[in-house]
Amino acid sequence: MAKGPRYRVAYRRRREGKTDYQARRTLATSERPRFVVRPSNKNLIIQLVTSKVEGDYVLAQTNSKELEGYGWLGGKKGTSAAYLLGLIAGKKASKEGIEEANLDLGLKRPTKGSKIFAAVKGAQDAGLYVPCDVDILPEVNKIEGKVLAEYAASIKDLEEYNYIFSGYLKRGLRPQDLPEHFESVKAKIEANVQ
Repeated sequence: MAKGPRYRVAYRRRREGKTDYQARRTLATSERPRFVVRPSNKNLIIQLVTSKVEGDYVLAQTNSKELEGYGWLGGKKGTSAAYLLGLIAGKKASKEGIEEANLDLGLKRPTKGSKIFAAVKGAQDAGLYVPCDVDILPEVNKIEGKVLAEYAASIKDLEEYNYIFSGYLKRGLRPQDLPEHFESVKAKIEANVQ
């Protein structure tokens, strides 16, 4: 460990790799709320957060468990689920009177077509302005699950098919039906979330 009179120990959350304080300072001093997307092991959490001197305030929030209420049978943290959650978060934000937000990636690197940007696309489609380059957003086929459905249709070995898509099959959804299921759940969200 470094030593000397000028050495300064970094903040604990920086040492643990949990917070980028330079990026947080920039986002916290902005006038827009932060659009926070955080994937966990089983779920995806999206929040609209504003920062005050005394702490952060969550203005709107959604997570993967909320998708079950709309009949979602697909994966809870995939690209399609991220888009639908972004759509819900965008609708909730407009209900709270929020028209624009800045994306807070945390310590994630911006990767083209990632589920974080699928959530941004969902929020943008709901009417929330989140500045983002169009080239980094995932393709529509990936969001709607058509890529996954084509891959499932290409697998000829039944044992391999059952192994790869066991989670989908356990929930009662054939992977080939994912695009139609996505459209039906999206329609329910647009009709029910104001």
